[in-house]
Amino acid sequence: MRHQGRRIFTPNACKEAGHQLSQVQAGLEPDDWKPFDVVGAGTKEIRINLDDGWFRVMYIAKFPEAVYVLHCFKKKTSSTSKHDKDITAARYRSVIQERSKQ
Repeated sequence: MRHQGRRIFTPNACKEAGHQLSQVQAGLEPDDWKPFDVVGAGTKEIRINLDDGWFRVMYIAKFPEAVYVLHCFKKKTSSTSKHDKDITAARYRSVIQERSKQ
């Protein structure tokens, strides 16, 4: 996973994120997750903790047509930054707005 041309996730983190999202697509829960409703109802956070860092995938899977990945990032502290929450919330609002047009 890249951001502005640079790799955010390590290869191991990418592989694990893909595996966890595959589980979600199959209707299963990820191995390590928690609700993250503070940015929008139904938002969940996949937690990937590896030797090379803490990684997060924010998504919503409450709609039948798709799993929407809202934001992916590497954590640097134990709490989620306001910046990452704001990005996730803005993308959540965008998904909701686009769905209301259909």
